[in-house]
Amino acid sequence: MKLTLRRRLAVAATLGLALLAGSACGAVTPASTASGGDSGFQLADYIKDAVEKGEPLKIRLSYHDPSLAFAVPIRQGMERGAKELGVEAQMIGPTGGNAADQVAELQTLINQKQIHGLAVSSASNDALKPVIAQAYDAGIPIISFNTNNPESKQMGFVGQDLVASGESLAKELLGVLKGKKGKVVVVSVDSGAGWSNDRFTGFQTGLKDSGLQVVGPVNTGNEPSAAYNTIESTMAAQSDAIALVSLDCCSFTAGAKWLQQSGKAGKIHSVGFDVQPQTVDYLKGGVVDLTISQGPAEQGYQAVKLLADYLKNGTEIKDVDTGALVVTRDNVATVPVEG
Repeated sequence: MKLTLRRRLAVAATLGLALLAGSACGAVTPASTASGGDSGFQLADYIKDAVEKGEPLKIRLSYHDPSLAFAVPIRQGMERGAKELGVEAQMIGPTGGNAADQVAELQTLINQKQIHGLAVSSASNDALKPVIAQAYDAGIPIISFNTNNPESKQMGFVGQDLVASGESLAKELLGVLKGKKGKVVVVSVDSGAGWSNDRFTGFQTGLKDSGLQVVGPVNTGNEPSAAYNTIESTMAAQSDAIALVSLDCCSFTAGAKWLQQSGKAGKIHSVGFDVQPQTVDYLKGGVVDLTISQGPAEQGYQAVKLLADYLKNGTEIKDVDTGALVVTRDNVATVPVEG
């Protein structure tokens, strides 16, 4: 078991970086002095020098759309981690979630050789795979957070198992419906995104043989009024639907607003994700049935921690599952608001 850090990372990449949540990370050879063979990760010389000289370490979290309300708690967790661990951390990313803009920003950072660790939340898995490889090959420690990219060269992942969370949502919906059959309308702010596809895949698996008819996922976009209008027109076309399901925070609150304003609250069941301030109000008011939290503040904190611990102490990077907490009217008061 006398493997170097780089060799361990090479093995981990080969095995597909299986989830190792809950395991304690043991200290290994410090990143500034670790040496490896011809394959696997090789830390950039300029990063080694910065660590050895005790220079401020710069970590960047590239989020696919920092304008989203969900980015707020991630940023808060990131800032807490930076303060606790003594590094410089900053959230970056394109407003509007354009994958090409995210890639261009990341390529500039990599080429400038001014960052020491990088965490990315992909606007598009396929689009970001090459730039993740570029960072890895350039010797910059690179992980994913919030949205997983398991087929890339990422060295680890911090976030919720999205397929499993979709299955959990399906299970909770079945409990809410209590055997009722009919149409279930599914909405998403970005139905083509990898995270959305993963959740929808899990949701479909969870509803297998349930007898429910799934409509969607319907793409609402992120702009609140446009999302509301899309849901309004969709539900008018599916007037016999018994449930409105969201795969994210923002289409969930748009759907809840429609339920409230249309007088359908309590008549059409609604479940979704995240614990935004509006979501809490809708939960308490009986407009929606439940939501699932993925711990966004913990995602921001753990992303910084994985990279800082690796750089400063040589701690092996391992995946961190931030879980899926079901939040209802009964326990919402005990759950941190995500925003």
